[in-house]
Amino acid sequence: MRLADLAGRRVAVWGTGREGMAALRAIGAVRPASLVAVEDTDSFRSHAVADVVSGPDGFAALAAADVVVRSPGVPNTHEWVVALRARGVPVTGGSALWMADHAATTVGVTGSKGKSTTSALTSHLFAAVGRPNAFGGNIGVPLLDLPGDADLYVLELSGYQCADLRHSPAIAAVTALFPEHLDWHGGVREYYRDKLNLLAHGPAHIVVNGLDERLMAEVAGLPVTVAGVPDGFHLDGPNVCFRREPLFPRAALNLVGRHNAANLCVALAILSCSGVDVVASAGVLAEAAASFQPLPHRLTHIEDPSGLTFVDDSLSTSPYPAISAMEAFPDRPLTLLVGGQDRGVDYTPLRDYFERRGTATVIGMPDSGARIVDLLSGLPRLTVAVADDLPHAVRLARELSAPGAVVLLSPAAPSYGRFNDFAHRSEVFVAAVRETAG
Repeated sequence: MRLADLAGRRVAVWGTGREGMAALRAIGAVRPASLVAVEDTDSFRSHAVADVVSGPDGFAALAAADVVVRSPGVPNTHEWVVALRARGVPVTGGSALWMADHAATTVGVTGSKGKSTTSALTSHLFAAVGRPNAFGGNIGVPLLDLPGDADLYVLELSGYQCADLRHSPAIAAVTALFPEHLDWHGGVREYYRDKLNLLAHGPAHIVVNGLDERLMAEVAGLPVTVAGVPDGFHLDGPNVCFRREPLFPRAALNLVGRHNAANLCVALAILSCSGVDVVASAGVLAEAAASFQPLPHRLTHIEDPSGLTFVDDSLSTSPYPAISAMEAFPDRPLTLLVGGQDRGVDYTPLRDYFERRGTATVIGMPDSGARIVDLLSGLPRLTVAVADDLPHAVRLARELSAPGAVVLLSPAAPSYGRFNDFAHRSEVFVAAVRETAG
């Protein structure tokens, strides 16, 4: 279904956040027969661009539509989604409408971790080799707000956005795969299905991170370009290489961690699939990698006079990215600040990691922190504590951390419940670090 197909039809947009507003603007421009916005609060009325229905009357408005366009925050498991589909009402998303018109000129990047950095880095490297592009999606500009006439689009796509796609981008890339957001998707298999739906509709090229065994098992049998392994773009000692040929030093990219080296290799593979001669452009790409600015809330260092290194990794919302973050500091004393919204996630991978790592300090924060600390209690060489909140965790970190330690906020849990979002959690962390610095 294309955006133009909504002309003359009764359309309901479900959700009025950033993506919902973009959908209302784009759909309004194609002249639907009627356009209604469905929201569960009254706060939208003051800036509405469509008729608004809120609260319990929302389902009737959705059921009366010819097409429902849901925002990414509306889960597949929502009882209204199930009921609408049972009635035969088409339910789609803004990403699917947009991709139907622009798939042929689009690079789409998804993954359980690494998709933001990889997509932003890919856009940056394309620009460096003379391929200007429009960048957006889950990060930055919503798809339906992107300019319609770009020669190339580079998109970060969440599993929520991938779930409704009926067209794949020309180049579809996946950075990593592990269980995440299971409450939205309904289970592990459903999550993998929705995330990998990016690959399901005939992309010209599929790029995957070959270092992720779970991902490789899920794409077995597909024609993929594999990054991170010796047959392609990979890290060999201090150098980024293509097969046996060194391209430039890994240190050119000022992002720590093995996972970020893999992200760089995926980005280079994407460029190669698009026709860029990466080997011939290695010098230019090395300079571009060096000028790439790390995204906020992803292993962001905070200056502190104590000798401790405070690091903001607030975007970590499950055990696996937290483990990747800790692996970025293999030779430093470590204090981990962990815990957030408790979705019942299995934190056994964290215990397995600390059994391998050995000495460390872990401070649990509400709501899931006490449960994590309880799981880790008893491990030798592990110091554990429970904090009342994030500022208290920072104070405890100053008391308990070894000299010169990395104090890493990598919560392995979402921020909601006590913070507005991950950015708000970062703000509280930075403020606590500065307030306790004296």
